[in-house]
Amino acid sequence: MYNSLQLENILFLDIETVPAFPTYSDVPDEWKKLWDRKAIVIGKSEDDTPESLYNRAGIYAEFGKIICISVGYLKRVEGKEQFRIKSFYGDDEKTLLINFGELLNKHFSRPEHRLCGHNAKEFDFPWIARRMVIHGINLPALLDTSGKKPWETTHLDTMEMWKFGDYKNHTSLNLLAALFGIPTPKDDIDGSQVHKVYYEEKNLERIVTYCQKDVLTVVQLLKKYRGENLISDDSVVIQ
Repeated sequence: MYNSLQLENILFLDIETVPAFPTYSDVPDEWKKLWDRKAIVIGKSEDDTPESLYNRAGIYAEFGKIICISVGYLKRVEGKEQFRIKSFYGDDEKTLLINFGELLNKHFSRPEHRLCGHNAKEFDFPWIARRMVIHGINLPALLDTSGKKPWETTHLDTMEMWKFGDYKNHTSLNLLAALFGIPTPKDDIDGSQVHKVYYEEKNLERIVTYCQKDVLTVVQLLKKYRGENLISDDSVVIQ
């Protein structure tokens, strides 16, 4: 399965996002009105209010921001496989996006290069592209899908791979990690806690570590799909 892929040409990634403001009360009036309209659409019960739903604002690129992009790539060093991980993170979203874009433009700009994530076609890839456009950053070639047909986009998604054509199925990275015997990436926090850790605990480093674990889990999962051995801990390098 997927054994024809050249893993060295793939950049694995994961992002962490939060609402643009710490709480609903911090949202400027103009944006409150816009969020209130969104809340009507996403609310599922009579108890849902714009304020109670605001912790979900980080799901939407129009109302949130990226605080971390972690990437990883495979490389052979003296005949031994290494997985190198690097993170772009901080409170200044524009700066981290510029730095991430420079990485893609310099090192992942050839036709054979690909991006890979879990549920990334639905979330990570479009999120990054939208936020870059908002900040006036030119899209790197790998993220610029304008005018391309679906089969012309080379992005890889480990969740989509697991579907085997089943469009109803949504399988979490954590569940697949357990299924394939991969160490869980959720041994400290999970996605629902990122908002609190960022705004209340102000512990961005903890979020970065969590994001890096997800990136490692994605490449491990793809290796399992291919029937290959997992990457050993001593072969993982954090840059």
